Amino acid sequence: MTEHTILIVDDEPEIASLLERVLHKEGMPHTVTASSVAEGYTQFKQAGPSLMLLDIMLPDGEGYELCKKVREESNIPILFMSAKDEEVDKLLGLAIGGDDYITKPFSPKEVAYRVKAHLRRLGYREQEPQVIQVGPFTMDAAETCVTKNNRALDLTAKEMGLMALFMHHPNQILSKETLFERVWGENFFGSDNTMMVHIRRLREKIEDEPSKPQHIITVKGLGYKFMQGS
Repeated sequence: MTEHTILIVDDEPEIASLLERVLHKEGMPHTVTASSVAEGYTQFKQAGPSLMLLDIMLPDGEGYELCKKVREESNIPILFMSAKDEEVDKLLGLAIGGDDYITKPFSPKEVAYRVKAHLRRLGYREQEPQVIQVGPFTMDAAETCVTKNNRALDLTAKEMGLMALFMHHPNQILSKETLFERVWGENFFGSDNTMMVHIRRLREKIEDEPSKPQHIITVKGLGYKFMQGS
């Protein structure tokens, strides 16, 4: 699956930071921010985002202007964010090329789910490498075998699923919710003990010293990060 980059254009740092945190928690760790029309266009050219969250009222102009410029070059989804809640504002945003219109104040989680919905519609696919390698670990493309220093690891199906997710997202924080939903295919509600048990067992199989992990690192309050180790 393509790693999507989300461009957030908003001149309120608190809102941009909040959206980044929520998107990261929801499994979308690649975000860039801008606080003006000019900076937004620069980031669009440099980062090549898959989707843009765009505020309308910006210091050097309106988001509508940036939308028009982007539309001359790209069809990426553009989701407007604005305190303007009149129907005419929403219609204008959609008429000039916006794909969605979110009224402030909004639920950050709702924004994340709208982003996910638009990304699903894109249906991007990327050819996966034949072998995935992170530090001493190697996984085959079919995700059926993981080796450490060329020695096969005896992993259960769930442990294999966790390793696949970790190895596809090295050095990135993955929330417990994301891990559980992707590996178990269920909502996380109250499943903290289940996750901790599986992480502990996986550490026992892949770490040199499970009590001092170098690969599966706990990030307090956020989730886990997979590192290639020293």
